[in-house]
Amino acid sequence: MIPAWVELSVEADLEAVEAVSEILGRVAPGGTSVEPGFELVDEGLGARVDPAQPATVRAYIAATDPAAVERAVADVAAALGHLQVFDLRPIGEVSTRLVEEADWADAWKQHFPVLRVGRRLVIRPTWRRHRAADGDVVLALDPGMAFGTGLHPTTRLCLAALERLADRGGVEERAVLDVGCGSGILAIAAVRLGAASALGVDTDPIAIEATTANARRNRIARRIRAREGTLPTGDGPFDVILANLIASLLMRLAPALRLELAPAGTLLASGILADREAEVRDAFEGAGLRVTDRLVEGDWVALDATHAA
Repeated sequence: MIPAWVELSVEADLEAVEAVSEILGRVAPGGTSVEPGFELVDEGLGARVDPAQPATVRAYIAATDPAAVERAVADVAAALGHLQVFDLRPIGEVSTRLVEEADWADAWKQHFPVLRVGRRLVIRPTWRRHRAADGDVVLALDPGMAFGTGLHPTTRLCLAALERLADRGGVEERAVLDVGCGSGILAIAAVRLGAASALGVDTDPIAIEATTANARRNRIARRIRAREGTLPTGDGPFDVILANLIASLLMRLAPALRLELAPAGTLLASGILADREAEVRDAFEGAGLRVTDRLVEGDWVALDATHAA
């Protein structure tokens, strides 16, 4: 059988993953997938992310036009070279391999293991099996090629912060808002940890479809709504707001996030590079939010915030 797809892959430090994903996404309209460095646990049945290892970013393009493929690879290689001026930590060269038509639809799935986050949360891609231990909260997720499964540090930080909030009794029977819901992983985790309901909003209609489908897979569709849009939602206030975005967006949305947050509620904000944490804190304080806690993984930071007294 003639190969129909070309897989492009690049190894990169976690600091550079988003930039590399953006570069590969320019030539691969179907999106990218990210496989972090991980160590096997539970006798090889699961995995735990190792931030010290490089991640691998993958994308797939049609192999029907060899000249176009050659140009795409050259464009990616040139763009990766330009990244070096930003003094990022190591970024590897682009590698390629041919993938048979019959295998393409599932080729990216092999790079997503069952992943444990924190003490209780377990993210299980729907095509993998997992024997849950006592106390495990298992999230079944089918992200599609354009969505994360919790492998990126920003998502893991938000999940860890959510689990800590649940341990303090701050999630049980609460109303939750997930801003930029993507695959719905955070909203689903909140409901599985005891939230009464969750609303997910995203500007991408594909994200709304993914969140709705994943809520059904986890048999909690009645407790999760998802719709296209952003803030204000018109449905607040919310007891818990999950905002795994980027620093600039968090700063711009800070006043709107405060208005959506119930007086005694908690905002969990992630997607913040460490060198921009001070700016985000200043924006939150200027909007009437008080930072109460922080979590760190590598160069990424997540912040807990409440209404300022």
